[in-house]
Amino acid sequence: TPTRRVTHVNGASKPNNALGEWLAVSWLTPAMDGLFTDSAGARRRFVDRMALAMDPAHARYASRYDNALRERNRLFNEGVMPDPAWLEGIETQLAEAGAALHAGRARLVDRLNILLSQLPEEPFARPSLDLTSSFATDASEFASQLRANRNADLRAGRTLIGPHRSDLNVAMKSKGVPAASCSTGEQKAMLIAITLAHAELAKGERPLVLLLDEVAAHIDPLRRDVLFERLLGSGAQVWITGTEKAPFANAIDQAACWMVSDGVATRR
Repeated sequence: TPTRRVTHVNGASKPNNALGEWLAVSWLTPAMDGLFTDSAGARRRFVDRMALAMDPAHARYASRYDNALRERNRLFNEGVMPDPAWLEGIETQLAEAGAALHAGRARLVDRLNILLSQLPEEPFARPSLDLTSSFATDASEFASQLRANRNADLRAGRTLIGPHRSDLNVAMKSKGVPAASCSTGEQKAMLIAITLAHAELAKGERPLVLLLDEVAAHIDPLRRDVLFERLLGSGAQVWITGTEKAPFANAIDQAACWMVSDGVATRR
């Protein structure tokens, strides 16, 4: 259908996340500008997308966790305590996948923090990242917590602990202020800093494709020039979109320019 995304690898139809086995793909779009004030779920998806670019297996852990979580919640939603033996099997799967899912997220955040700490404060605000969790990150300990929490989860009709409740806390390091309390310009600068740091990490894993949608038009000329310089040195295939030519003036000689009109792309 026209609205369905189709991915082909070597001519064969594949799930979209199959691209992660061949490429590290990352993007920054205007819809992400409110990430720091958005829901925790939006920030978890942001972290998972970056983690997937580093490790294709991350998608499998997320899928297994979601499936087991959905099954456990379905049982508790019936309002009676499920069969303990049946719960035991589901919780073992949930704990193993959840521990692996959290480990991938934590590893990514740790690596990003190390790289971000080495960057100057300017021209992009330097963020610090913290992944919150309210459960044991060891699989066997997490499974024990799930067993101990069965009565509370039954009353709630859902699983109350696990990586599906984690959050990414971001702060501007120089001020110690939560990103959600910073200006929109500072938030944008921190998002760009995280995206560039992730690109730096990802390029060592597999070929990187980076999409920056309407970024150049919304930052000042100094930050724009630094952005282009860092992108040129990233080793990535970078796609930057915009509706005006002026923001790309200092990079146009080092890039291919495509004009899109009525759904047709023409190289200029």
